[in-house]
Formats: sequence, structure tokens, C-alpha cells
Amino acid sequence: MSDVLIEKRDGLGLVTLNRPKAINALNHEMALAITEALREWADDDSVRTVVVTGAGERGLCAGGDIVAIHSDAKELGGATGAAAADSATGRFWRDEYILNALIGRYPKPYVVVMDGIVMGGGVGLSGHGSHRIVTERSKIGMPEVGIGFIPDVGGTYLLSRAPGEIGAHVALTTARMTAGDAIVTGFADYYVPSEQIPALLDTLRTESADDAIAKYATAAPESALAGQRSWIDAAYSADTVEEIVARLEANDAPEAKAAAADILGKSPVALKVTLRSLRHARELSTLEAVLNEEYRVSIASLASHDLVEGIRAQVVDKDRNPQWQPATLAEVTDGLVGEYFAELGDRELGLTTSEDEQ
Repeated sequence: MSDVLIEKRDGLGLVTLNRPKAINALNHEMALAITEALREWADDDSVRTVVVTGAGERGLCAGGDIVAIHSDAKELGGATGAAAADSATGRFWRDEYILNALIGRYPKPYVVVMDGIVMGGGVGLSGHGSHRIVTERSKIGMPEVGIGFIPDVGGTYLLSRAPGEIGAHVALTTARMTAGDAIVTGFADYYVPSEQIPALLDTLRTESADDAIAKYATAAPESALAGQRSWIDAAYSADTVEEIVARLEANDAPEAKAAAADILGKSPVALKVTLRSLRHARELSTLEAVLNEEYRVSIASLASHDLVEGIRAQVVDKDRNPQWQPATLAEVTDGLVGEYFAELGDRELGLTTSEDEQ
């Protein structure tokens, strides 16, 4: 059975991620198949609306296939630049980010059901769509720093545009967002109870995306993150990760102290690169420009010790005891952080828009 089901029926272009045992983790072949279908449907008058769902009960998509990434990174043995970009993972990320950009500017309604777990690459498939639906079961996040990686798939674009400093909090702690959080932060648009999703999908066969969703959408539960804006904004507005941690530890709110502990357990270099990525993404005007920079950072990460070690500790050996290098925030120099943003020459992602060309 195919890892992704592509169908055209009743005016809908249907994409069903079909790896339920892996929580529909995205691989290269799936990304290419979805891209091909979306490009065909963009000019197909028989397709009014695209609908994206995940098979099974656990979630839309848990992210990319990080075991394969681990194997690729180990095989590269620290090789950078062209070697990393030309690796299987480098080629996958290139095509995945091209898909993310396509979703962001898709000319037809793109309805995505973000039910259950939506992490990493799953955010890339959903967060840039026009009609993003969450349910009471939604758990959304960008957990990359926990495996020595940096938020990608346009994640830094979304995180950097969340209200205040919520995006920095989510990125640096790997916090999971609820439905209410996702809507407040700009990762989602509508709340529909999971029991109503089948009826909504059926209604989309005969009605427009806006009209169908309006029949089932209700007020989302309150966002806990929105209620914690005071200490989040005060802490994460600092210029460095060290100062963020210091402010969190000095705050009386127990949630702030817990956030500090969460951050200190993550890869020090990934934390510092992520903060720089978020700050710069806020200054870039288009999703494409952010994806171009994310690609540079991702390719550099593929050659890093921490990505291999993080996946080993969290997914392969599961000892939950990564040995980060450098081991502390103080040891991560500005020069080391800067290496992650090095240009790739003829291996650049190179996405452009009319805005970039003006």
C-alpha cells in the first residue's frame, strides 16, 4: 500500500498520509507525490478544494523520517556543503521545502485537518495552508532542538510571527501547542471537534471550504500560552539564550522555571542557532526567503555532532541522555553559530517570488 493516497473525487483533491504505524511520518517519495498532485490540481478545473488528512487515530504527521536522517548523517561523517546537500537527506529537504513553498502560495483552498500529533514536517504540510483545522486532540510543535536540529519547513517563519515571544518559547522548550494555542499563534485557523470531522469532509464534497467549515467550526478552547504572555515576553525578548534562561529562572512563575529547565536539557548549539534563525526570520518578508535560509541551516546541521547524537539518544537507543558538543551554552561561540548560515553556492535552495525580484 502506498505511503500517501492521492485521489480526485467530487470536486476534491484528496491527500491522505498513509503511514499510521509511523504517525504518518513524511519521506521523500511522499513529498514528491504530493507536490506532483498539487501542481496538477492547480490547473484542473474539476478540483475545487484540496483536502489533506492523516490515516489512523494518532495524528496527521509526526514529522520527517528521522531514523533515515540519522543514518545519512552518520554516513556523511561530518562532511559539509555540497556533500551534505547532495545526500539523500539533503535532496529530501530540498524537495520538501519546495513543497512547503507551493502550499504557502497555493491558488485553491487547501484544507488540512491537524488532528492528533502534528510535529516538524507535519507543520510544513499544514501550517502554510489556507484553511487549517485543529481539534481537541491536536498536539502541535517544533521539537527540533531536542534532537540537536533547528526548526525548519518554514517553521521559523510561523514561530517568528506568533504574538510576542510565544514562538521563541515554543521553539526553545519544544512545547506542545493545544488547539487554542495553535490558533492564537497563527499555526491554525479553525477549531472543529474531532467527532465532526467526518461530517465536515462529507460537506466539502458539495460546498465551498469556507461554507463547509463554517457549519462545524466552534470557539476554540482557551490558550494557556496566551495567558502566560507576561512572563514569556519578558524572558524571551532577551538577546541571548543565556539571558533568556536567567530571566526564566528569576521569575516566580513555576511555568517559567520549568521552561528554563526544559531549555537547559536541549542542544546548546541548536538553541543558539534557533534563536538567531527566529530573529532573522522575523526580518524576512516571504516564506520563500525564510525557507532558503532554513535550508542552509539544515544542511549545516546534517554535518553536526548534535544531530546524530540527539537522534541516537531520543529515537535509536532511547537512553534520553544526549552528550551534546559543545556541552554548555557558554561554549557555543558566535563563530560556531555563524557557520550554520554559510552560503551554499550552486547548492542553494534558491526559491524566489515576485516580491524578491522587485
